[in-house]
Amino acid sequence: MAVAFGLSSGTAPDRFLVGLAVLSLPAEMAEEQPLVCVVDDAQWLDRVSAQTLAFVARRLLAERVALVFAVRGPMHGPADDQLVGLPELVVRGLRDGDARALLGSVVHGRIDKRVEDRIVAETRGNPLALLELPRGLTPAELAGGFGRPDARPLESQIEQTFLRRIGSLPIATQRLLLAAAAEPVGDVPLLRRVAERLAIGPEAVVAAEAAGLIEFGARVRFRHPLVRSAAYRAAAPGDRQDVHRALAEATDPESDPDRRAWHRAHAAVEPDEAVAGELERSADRAQARGGIAAAAAFLRRAAELTPDPAGRGARALAAARASLEAGAPDAALELLAAAKIGPLNDLQRAQLARTCSQIVFARMRNSDAVPLLLRAADRLERLDAGQAREAYLEALGAAVFAGRLDEQGGLRDVADAARAAPPGPQPPRPMDVLLDGLATRFGEGYVTGAAPLRRALQAFRQDAGRHEDDNMRWLWLTWLVAGDVWDDEAWHELTTRAVRRARDTGALNVLPLALAYRAVVHVHAGEFAEASALIEESDAITKATGNAPLRYGSLLFVAWRGESAEVSAVIQADVDEAAVRGEGRAIGLGDYLIAVLYNGLGRYDVALASAERACEHDDLGGLGFSLAELVEAGALGDAHEVAATALRRLDERATASGTEWALGILARSRALLSEGRAAEELYREAIERLARTRVGVHLARADLVYGEWLRRENRRLDAREQLRTAYEMLHRFGAEAFAERARRELLATGESVRRRMVTREGLTAQEAQIARLAGDGLTNSEIGAELFISPRTVEWHLHKVFTKLAVNSRSQLRGALADT
Repeated sequence: MAVAFGLSSGTAPDRFLVGLAVLSLPAEMAEEQPLVCVVDDAQWLDRVSAQTLAFVARRLLAERVALVFAVRGPMHGPADDQLVGLPELVVRGLRDGDARALLGSVVHGRIDKRVEDRIVAETRGNPLALLELPRGLTPAELAGGFGRPDARPLESQIEQTFLRRIGSLPIATQRLLLAAAAEPVGDVPLLRRVAERLAIGPEAVVAAEAAGLIEFGARVRFRHPLVRSAAYRAAAPGDRQDVHRALAEATDPESDPDRRAWHRAHAAVEPDEAVAGELERSADRAQARGGIAAAAAFLRRAAELTPDPAGRGARALAAARASLEAGAPDAALELLAAAKIGPLNDLQRAQLARTCSQIVFARMRNSDAVPLLLRAADRLERLDAGQAREAYLEALGAAVFAGRLDEQGGLRDVADAARAAPPGPQPPRPMDVLLDGLATRFGEGYVTGAAPLRRALQAFRQDAGRHEDDNMRWLWLTWLVAGDVWDDEAWHELTTRAVRRARDTGALNVLPLALAYRAVVHVHAGEFAEASALIEESDAITKATGNAPLRYGSLLFVAWRGESAEVSAVIQADVDEAAVRGEGRAIGLGDYLIAVLYNGLGRYDVALASAERACEHDDLGGLGFSLAELVEAGALGDAHEVAATALRRLDERATASGTEWALGILARSRALLSEGRAAEELYREAIERLARTRVGVHLARADLVYGEWLRRENRRLDAREQLRTAYEMLHRFGAEAFAERARRELLATGESVRRRMVTREGLTAQEAQIARLAGDGLTNSEIGAELFISPRTVEWHLHKVFTKLAVNSRSQLRGALADT
């Protein structure tokens, strides 16, 4: 927080790591006594401040802390969407009788009944309006004037009242109020220095306080924020500039250079390079504090004040990129439009085009961004080979997500363009190796591209610690590649590192993605409890940050659990939403998930149809899995010809991959379409290979289909052994549909198997995660830092965990968790 406030230097903190620090402060203070924090006029908070405070509010659970946001609704500021979903208490107006009593307390003369009725009706019981509006009426108007109803909104009427009252004050008092309104932090000594420069005497302070508009104490406090806005709006532009100039001159350039630069910027009447340069330096300091939104604001004003057209365009471009990073794409587009006007050099125009393309992709993740990114990459080729290759990789990623809905050439054309890109810096960065691998994969086919993609994954794994932040940036692609080549070790290592790095740095913009991907790794490993906890944490963070939820992990989880066929409707709804957006890859993934669901439920006809649709397009990280589901659905559902065709495609890919996971799935799939001794050898090979991987659910399914085959061969005793192993594993994982499939087969062998019930009260996902971390020896403070909650909340959860598991010490947690 010291870095964020500019009190000390250091690495720019992620804004949500700052949120965790803010959370710790009231939590620690509440250890001494209960604490209420009131955030007044929250609708005027800047977006990052609102985001940070809302993050804190959503994570207050066991602390003796109440956080209250006072909001004037309806909200129309940058904080609107951050506070959505918090508990609300609507403060309504006074009842009619109370409103009349309050009005009577401030009107000392006679008030006409009809005038009173109008004021009570128009103010709708708003106490501030009842106190302020009568002050703008003359005694004659109060006593008998009919007064026309004002069509302005109530808030506007109140501000007009303040405007009239300010206009009736002496000129010096009005200038004092203007200076106080222009000075954002209520610094009384600074305001005194400004008053001296503007020749404002002490009588102005007396008059302002006597009018009941402002108080001068330890800080300057306006009676109401509308007084401040009215005082600023009432002034002529020249007076505002004079006041800002005086504020700049009175501000210490050493201790507060940024505020001084801001006032100088508002005092400027025409472009001024000296002022613009100061603002640019302020932007650099803001970025060093992690204040990317403030940096964008400084750069925007710097661009406006830059006299040289070329320099103005360059600063507008920098402001646009900062605005995009700050999560303000609309502002970024506006600044890019301003930058286009200037005489940018070729590199800047290429960077502008790339930034436009990034905004398009971030908003929709569809094919619209692909040609834009390709054109930007083509421009960059002649100017900066490193940036050009990054743009080509972004174009490939955009094409991957557009998938089957890309009507503008498809992945092959993008890959051909990327393969013609100039060589990057030497030695090549991991992303350069990844670009070459993906270009080969989609340009020459999976078989040729598998080896280059494995080399790319190896480059990212070996680069640990050197370019970690840059490597995290490409996680969304490297993770897909690891699945595409069936590399469970790379899956595990990349996601483990990404989660750890995001936690260590507080990068909550990256952490939800890393958690969701890590959850998928846990699902395939059969670690459903771990997956559930990470999905819950990812959802909580995306809710706190206001980002779009990441659905694939949770949908994969429910598909593998397979508790009911109704899950397919949930999956389909998500697919339909993605299709409207133009994200074609989600269509294939949705069909794959439905195939998993119905293979588990034994509905092979439905699984077959879904798997066939999934296999219509070569989705990165999806087609291989879908082919395996298609083989199983076809083999067990009497569609052997379809299964055989799918097996040939799967054979080609798995052989090219060569990993134990790929060859294990291939052996299992071959066995499903084989007979006699050949089938048994293949089943055993599949089990042996998959036992050497991290993908426990696939190993359990190999045991299941082997047991089913043995039962059909009338080898009941052998079948029971395999089916019992499959049932135990699948039930322990939580893959209920596949476990039930194994249980039915066991019954068919003559073995009686009861459906197992959990006898103890189940832990929530977060309770389970906290219990595991506590069992691993972490302290409450360490667990809180890991999960972005306070130590008291950890203690509160652990108390419930101990009760549910019937244990009384941390040392007993591991054993109790294993039992459940």
